[in-house]
Amino acid sequence: MAMATTEERLQILKMIEEGKISAAEGAELLRALDTKGDKLQPQEPLKGASAPRWFRVRVTDTSTGRNKVNINIPMGLVNVGIKMGARFAPEIEGQRLEGILDAVRSGQLGKVIDITDDEDGERVEIFVE
Repeated sequence: MAMATTEERLQILKMIEEGKISAAEGAELLRALDTKGDKLQPQEPLKGASAPRWFRVRVTDTSTGRNKVNINIPMGLVNVGIKMGARFAPEIEGQRLEGILDAVRSGQLGKVIDITDDEDGERVEIFVE
């Protein structure tokens, strides 16, 4: 488990270095990692043949097709990742967040959400891989 934690910490630091997340968001993720280590088992274990490893949030500019945000977060930090993803896409809230959490907990893989916001010219996609 220590190896995965080291890997996760390096991934968070890399996201900060690349400007994908702010230092404050990185600190929040690192704190979440520290509290994760205190728990012996996850509250709700993931079901399925192989446990997903990454939670990805991608926000694309619909006019240019370029990525505005492309964040990969280790599944161990999925709750923080969902909250962070909601910051980039305020239209994803309440029941939609619960739907994403349910999909992740049930072991669903692939795209769990795909929303196009014509007003802002953005497409938000969330994947579990």
